[in-house]
Amino acid sequence: MLETELLHPPLLAALAAAGHGDHIVIADANFPLRTATDRSVDVVHLNLRPGLVGVLDVLEPVLRAVPVEAATFMASPDGAEVEAHHDYRRALGPDVAIDVVDRWAFYDRTRAAGVAVVVATGDQRLCANVVLTVGVRAM
Repeated sequence: MLETELLHPPLLAALAAAGHGDHIVIADANFPLRTATDRSVDVVHLNLRPGLVGVLDVLEPVLRAVPVEAATFMASPDGAEVEAHHDYRRALGPDVAIDVVDRWAFYDRTRAAGVAVVVATGDQRLCANVVLTVGVRAM
């Protein structure tokens, strides 16, 4: 029995297999799972229905399970502030480097080598996607 709050077996396995510099994509409900990722990357489906489960619901326990050194957010196409990013910044804390890139640059990152897992959520907020870069575990 695990003592961590993260109990989803496929997600735990993917996180355990990820190493320093690998990427974890947590995708909103609008993210094009198959065209914006390499087909060989495992997809964990947590998108039960629209609005459930949200990106923040996944982000918070993932941050307690793996060290994260950086994050990339998807910018709004019109340059507007993305409300979800405030929640993510708060959860990530001040020591995690954050980059905000346009949609096409974001998709380039999600298609690149080094993506360990993509987590599909039902988050309906626009541009609520995040890519986490796995850091180094402190001894």
